[in-house]
Parts: sequence; C-alpha cells; structure tokens
Amino acid sequence: MAQTDPISVLLVEEDPAARANIAEILVRAGMVVDLAEDGAEGLKRAASGRYHVIILDRTLPHLSGIDVVTRMRVAGIEAPVLMLSALGRSEHRVEGLESGVDDYMAKPFEPDELIARVRALWRRAGRLQQDSVLLFGDLECHVKARTAHRGGRHVPLSPKEFALFRYLMEHAGEVVTREMLLRHVWKLSFDPQTNVVDVNVGRLRRKLEEGFDSAVLETVWGTGYRLIAAHG
Repeated sequence: MAQTDPISVLLVEEDPAARANIAEILVRAGMVVDLAEDGAEGLKRAASGRYHVIILDRTLPHLSGIDVVTRMRVAGIEAPVLMLSALGRSEHRVEGLESGVDDYMAKPFEPDELIARVRALWRRAGRLQQDSVLLFGDLECHVKARTAHRGGRHVPLSPKEFALFRYLMEHAGEVVTREMLLRHVWKLSFDPQTNVVDVNVGRLRRKLEEGFDSAVLETVWGTGYRLIAAHG
C-alpha cells in the first residue's frame, strides 16, 4: 500500500450508531473504510494486511479490543492501531498501550482530532517502512517485523518492550528522559505516578544483556536512559 493511496481504515466497533458515525467522519475526510462489529471479525479482517490504520473499540464481543491487538502483534500484524474507549483514565490508557496499541482516544472525541490521529499514524507507518532496520553496535531493530536482535541473536520482546526498544534505537547514544518515554512510547502527556517506565526499562535491559558480557542500556542517574555500544 503506497502512501499516495487513500488511507485504508478498518473500523471495529460494536455499536451500530457509533460505527456509522465514525465511518461517516472518516469517509468525508477521503478515507476508505471497512467495518467489523466484533473482535473475532476484526482480527480476521486485520490479518488480510489491507489496512493502513486499524481503529478498535476497547469493549467488543467475542474478543475485547485488548485481546485483538495482542493477538495481532503476536501474529506479526503490524498495522498501527488506534483504540477508542469510554475508559479514559491513565491506567486504562497504559493497559491499552502496553498491549501494542499505537494511540488511544477517550470517548467522546472531536471528529477533527480523530482524523488528525489517523493521519498521524498513517504518516508514521510510512516513515517506518522507509527505514525498516535500525542498527547500533551489535543491536538490530527490525521495524516492520517488530523484532529485536543482538549479536545476530533474536531477543523476544513484548509489544511495549519493542516500542521502547525502537524509540531508544531511534535515539541511540543519546540520553532519553523518562518524560520523553512517557510522551512518545506511552503516549501520555502527564506522569501517571507509576513506575511503568522503570519496570519496562528494567525488563528490556535484562533481555538485551542476558548471555552477554557487556551492557548496552545504561541509567543516567537523575536524567534518564541511554543505549551504548557494547564493548569488545
């Protein structure tokens, strides 16, 4: 799918009125929209690989939106996902983003913001396709495949750990602050007052360094974190 094509969207929404309203907003913005009314149908359609962006309601029959995106990422379906939900508290956003969601919007929302978010995800996906492998030292980040490697060895990561790894690779050698990670990886413009960043950085560090003699992810005390080239 080329970036010159109309944006192709899969909308998975249980409520018929909401489904029709959202579809109308997207079609008026020049997008092509396919519809699904439950999680199982949405997952099946997503597997076709036809969509630039997938919009998922969080509360769906058969499979929840969280279940759908989790299974998508395990199956290697890489289309960016925007989750819609009446649950807008920070812990709900964090849970959605941890599962592999790329963006999260609370209901109700403004039509213009929905269109802007979808277009932003489409542009971001296009940039990632152009730069599909990031290299730093003995680390490799395969963006399209959503896989990580060190020294030629595959490093299994959860969807959120991979998003964290990708962001660090995009800024390899630079100090990345906790606030930057919350904003760009967790899509939070505020501190949820949890240790979610520290926990995920710790898990990522252990996975990247297990079986190796040298560190590649360091804590810059009082500032943030930095990927460093392995020694030796």
